[in-house]
Amino acid sequence: MTWYYVALAVSILLGLTGQILLKAGAGGETLLQQFLAPQTIIGLMFYGSAAIFYMLALRKIPVSVAFPSVSLSYVLVALLGFWLYGEALTISKLAGIALVCCGVFLIARTA
Repeated sequence: MTWYYVALAVSILLGLTGQILLKAGAGGETLLQQFLAPQTIIGLMFYGSAAIFYMLALRKIPVSVAFPSVSLSYVLVALLGFWLYGEALTISKLAGIALVCCGVFLIARTA
């Protein structure tokens, strides 16, 4: 069962990387330029890889645990957005991050 949780963690990290790459590719003047940017293409490949690992994780992890666990990527994306792009990290965002972490902990604990 441990390997399935590793697959879930890999899926989350790949999805996180894909999201950051999509942000990096968002600088094109047109939507077509954005879509054809190397960062966007690589980011979409990361998303596809994340889906494969997620499917593997779902073989043994209940979807009621796996899917909420993916919300940890929201936490990491918010922190990376602050660190890499200088995006605001307000008190309400920090509170939301804390609630997401608590929710994932409670769901994973009961699994």
